[in-house]
Amino acid sequence: MATAAPGAPAGVHVVRQEPVAPDAGPVVVVVHGGMDRASSFGRVVRHLPGIEVVRYDRRGYGRSVEAGPTDLDGHVADLLAIVGDRPTVVFGHSVGGVIALVAAERRPDAIRAVLAYEAPTPWAPWWPSRHRDPEQGLGDPADEAERFMRRMVGDRIWDRLPARTRADRRAEGGALRADLASLDLDAPPVDLPSFPVPLVSAAGTASSWWHRRGSEELAAAVPTGTFVSVEGADHGVHLGQPARTADLVALARDLARP
Repeated sequence: MATAAPGAPAGVHVVRQEPVAPDAGPVVVVVHGGMDRASSFGRVVRHLPGIEVVRYDRRGYGRSVEAGPTDLDGHVADLLAIVGDRPTVVFGHSVGGVIALVAAERRPDAIRAVLAYEAPTPWAPWWPSRHRDPEQGLGDPADEAERFMRRMVGDRIWDRLPARTRADRRAEGGALRADLASLDLDAPPVDLPSFPVPLVSAAGTASSWWHRRGSEELAAAVPTGTFVSVEGADHGVHLGQPARTADLVALARDLARP
């Protein structure tokens, strides 16, 4: 059963899947990426029966759009407020993976492991710029959000979306712009060689070369890092392969510090 989670940061929409037993193991908290929302991980959660899973719409997205965008520190603060003091495994997708890494470094007593799927590594000297929007940061944020969505889903699908859905996505342009600004990093936002908890860093074989290389190097830089390649998956692994995504979550829970 999914219920609204108590104690969520003001304006942040949180949904909680109840555990079947008090001793069901670490809580799983899901942190979505840019232009996404908690609901897109619903099929993954269905493959995690009996586990307490908490999902939330980050500020500026979905049902948290009125909370407005924030920076990396703001997203980390929200995540840590949701985690509290309970033993937790955090699954961060895309930029959510970066948020998860920073939060785990700050609270390794609560966050016992991190699963990062294709977390960006823009500090790497080889990280390409040509896949970025050349108009990024310019003009109307709503137009930037639409361009992003058209690249992700294609013009045909975008044009067939209901007008309300398109308007909702365009309203998330400020949050997207804030996410992209938070990734303007010349160095990792955490000390990778001393990262305090186990890390599962995963990437799909159908994803971009930079996401794969970044995920591999991220795992290699962390002493307790593990790289997992997901056959046939692209950046939207939670949509295309929800069962395999749940397997990654289970692996991170198995590796979590006691």
